[in-house]
Amino acid sequence: MLSKKNIILGVCGSISAYKAALLVRALIKKGANVKVILTADASNFITPLTLATLSKNPVYTQYFEAETGVWSNHVELGLWADYMIIAPATANTISKMANGLCDNLLTAVYLSAKCPVFLAPAMDLDMWKHESTQENIEKLKGFGNMIIAPNKGELASGLYGEGRLAEPDEIVGFIINEIKKNLPLLGKKVLVTAGPTYEAIDPVRFIGNHSSGKMGFAIANEMAALGADVTLVTGPTAEKANAQLQRIDVISAADMLYACLDKFPHCDITIMSAAVADYTPIEVASQKIKKRDSEFSINLKKTTDILASLGNIKRDNQFLVGFALETEHEETYAKEKLQKKNLDLIVLNSLNDEGAGFKTETNKITLFNSAFEKTSFEMKSKSDVAKDICSEVLKLILK
Repeated sequence: MLSKKNIILGVCGSISAYKAALLVRALIKKGANVKVILTADASNFITPLTLATLSKNPVYTQYFEAETGVWSNHVELGLWADYMIIAPATANTISKMANGLCDNLLTAVYLSAKCPVFLAPAMDLDMWKHESTQENIEKLKGFGNMIIAPNKGELASGLYGEGRLAEPDEIVGFIINEIKKNLPLLGKKVLVTAGPTYEAIDPVRFIGNHSSGKMGFAIANEMAALGADVTLVTGPTAEKANAQLQRIDVISAADMLYACLDKFPHCDITIMSAAVADYTPIEVASQKIKKRDSEFSINLKKTTDILASLGNIKRDNQFLVGFALETEHEETYAKEKLQKKNLDLIVLNSLNDEGAGFKTETNKITLFNSAFEKTSFEMKSKSDVAKDICSEVLKLILK
């Protein structure tokens, strides 16, 4: 949920500011890009150097650094953030935020931010329970801010009660759960295939293709970002999967067939982007074939058509997407494949388009739905193409 997200962490002047170091580490482990803003008082409890080292970004403390002449643009910081977290949030800062006061960089960034804002209050029991604090909390909720309630426990004053800053893992967990609530594919199971298959000739040689798996991995990651529970079945590839995906590594077309037949009945959406071999050797030599004759031939047989197999058993409530990589009569072949294999959507790309196809960072696609309605896109990065494909799937399943 937080992978590659830009997060502003505001740290206020509280004894619990030391937990900000642990919170930064927890966010970084989730793949987030974190920038920290310290209030003047917060610097008394934790150093900018500590947080800069952990976040691998400069730490912001004021509008203007006199020694360096660098101005911290609060508007740019606010617009940069996908999420803003203030932890610990003191009674003082909460009061400023609730009443629109803007006397430091943190409150200026807050007023400039367009993203969801999470506050994790930390203060003594009596301060937390005071009517003015609770009134300010309600005002902030009314503005759309989300409050991560403080824990009960021993406080710096020696009292016992509410006011302890939530633990870093609790804060991260709260944010992820809130993000999930708004994701359109939450609770949906998705199967994605990616990469090539390798069909063995002997123990050291195989028949394969140039697929890198980049497109399939980008689709799997995008589906996961939309909240889906994603299973990625992939042939041999150097691509790295998002940690939240269930990855199944296979080698041959037969391996991929068995994995897909096992997972497909339980999936709501299946996107078959793998470049599966159409033929495989009839016999596989048990030992390395020696180079003896000037000519050599291999007898091949058709592999089982995985996409057609899934189309034959597809239920009405399942959505199946196929890919067509063509070099001629492209749209005709794509439409035939769409109909013949009982697909809901087909993604056509052409090797005639420079920058599309295997081993590239970009792709150019045309989509046809089951009504043969056509949608074409310009050349884009594969991550952006994945967004286009997933957006079309969402549009069709939510009709």
